[in-house]
Amino acid sequence: MPVKTLCTASAVIEAGAGVALMAVPSVLAKLLFGSPLDAPVAVMTGRLAGAALFTLAVGCWLARSDARSRAARGLVAAMLFYNIAAVAVFLFAAFGPKLIGIALWPAVILHAAMAGWSVVSLAKKNGAGMK
Repeated sequence: MPVKTLCTASAVIEAGAGVALMAVPSVLAKLLFGSPLDAPVAVMTGRLAGAALFTLAVGCWLARSDARSRAARGLVAAMLFYNIAAVAVFLFAAFGPKLIGIALWPAVILHAAMAGWSVVSLAKKNGAGMK
């Protein structure tokens, strides 16, 4: 699939997650980890993470119209790292402190799939498929 589609999908997914974290971080934490955010500092940290995700969404949205550029390829590489890190954090939450909410496993699957899609996009030589 073209990088334009990857960037568009990433933008939509991360914008949704970012807005949710900025608006109701404790609800999202409860869905993912089975526990709400109790301390005010945890809520503010969740909102900051939401702003960061929304920033990634903006970058992906803007890069989708110039998918063959080196900058777009760099953004796909950054999203690959982010998705791998998200899977690692979620797996640690599940197997370490046993923080498992109803949305945890779907989030693991989604981020693993997005990481795989990023790998396939980056593996294309000389931007082939980078449409």
